[in-house]
Amino acid sequence: MTKAIQHTVIIGGSSGIGLATARKLLGPDMKVTITGRNEDKLKSAWKSLGGAAEKAAFDASKPDEVRQFFERLGPFDHLVLAASGGKGLGPFPALDLSDIGSGVEEKVRPQLSCLQAALPTLNKAGSVTFISAVSAQLATPGVAGIAAINGMLLTVVPILAMELKPLRVNVVAPGVIDTPWWDFLAEEQRQALFADYAGRTPVGRIGRAEDVAAAIAFLVSNGFMTGQVLTCDGGLRFAA
Repeated sequence: MTKAIQHTVIIGGSSGIGLATARKLLGPDMKVTITGRNEDKLKSAWKSLGGAAEKAAFDASKPDEVRQFFERLGPFDHLVLAASGGKGLGPFPALDLSDIGSGVEEKVRPQLSCLQAALPTLNKAGSVTFISAVSAQLATPGVAGIAAINGMLLTVVPILAMELKPLRVNVVAPGVIDTPWWDFLAEEQRQALFADYAGRTPVGRIGRAEDVAAAIAFLVSNGFMTGQVLTCDGGLRFAA
């Protein structure tokens, strides 16, 4: 009997972890659609996948565009929510608390909005994978704001796993991963920070997007995993 081809949609699939996940999942038994708001960046990502994926450009922070995308898409099986944001870093005494609200608008609300819009056509035997961050699990100075943002996703996942059952709902919490997320730093600062975290991480290195993609692929494929936080940080949370 021929195995049915499944379909994964990756929100924020034009770079970093989202793109690595598309590359990991694409195959004879898995169709992949990547999305992003920058058409040029999305086209470049699509080319890097050999044109094997589908692509759709829209802004996940705009509910009307989100709704129109899922209405056009039709039925599918798995949703990976890789929409990201960079607000909330810095020592708490000087933290601009409005950055927490901005971070929610950049990351949390788009991920929840995409899931909500997808529910009518998402296979109830399929899965949803949020992407948060290990900052929500660290007692490290300077991450209170971004931890508050990412902690929202860790908190909501077990609730959604129960409310939306039998749809499986999980979340991956990556550690320090070498992706374009860090492009706000000058190259010298970035490399110094990576070296510092590599020295503190039990595995002796920082993460690669492919490491997190493998964790996401596991959650997509394992039909007995739901309501779980899968931390992919090289053990950083034990040492930071």
